[in-house]
Amino acid sequence: MDDFAIYPLEALGGTLALSPMPGRTRHYGADRDRLLAWRPDIVLSMCELPELARKGSAGLGEDVTAQGGTWLHVPVADFGVPASDAGAWAAISDQVRETLAAGGRVLVHCFGGCGRSGMAALRILVDGGMESGAALVSLRRARPCAVETDAQMSWATGGQLTSARP
Repeated sequence: MDDFAIYPLEALGGTLALSPMPGRTRHYGADRDRLLAWRPDIVLSMCELPELARKGSAGLGEDVTAQGGTWLHVPVADFGVPASDAGAWAAISDQVRETLAAGGRVLVHCFGGCGRSGMAALRILVDGGMESGAALVSLRRARPCAVETDAQMSWATGGQLTSARP
């Protein structure tokens, strides 16, 4: 089964992409190689460490940095939202948006490449000044399953949109 794919969209001057976790359905090495061949400047992992370890992906951060990229980690439980540390998220969002504004490439992943990664990508777009509804349309054009729960939608849009249903 070849389930690893990268779903890019042009955003905020660069390329923002979603993907499932490398190693989710097959050998980590093949997925990692595909991810690294995409040449991301930043990889933002939204999985918890045990999820990464369970599928052999615990070394992803080291693999990304060995290729000259930056690995950022925001561990979020499946179907959940980030912890309430707004300052930590603001710093990550700033770094991602600066990279995008410079024409960079940012890949956001969670286990399936839908809920948590979609939530983070939507929040980055909204933080970057996009209207939440337009940002969601653009994001779902690239990855229709982006943002799975109402709580994720509310977190990503600052309460502007509260339903994850299309």
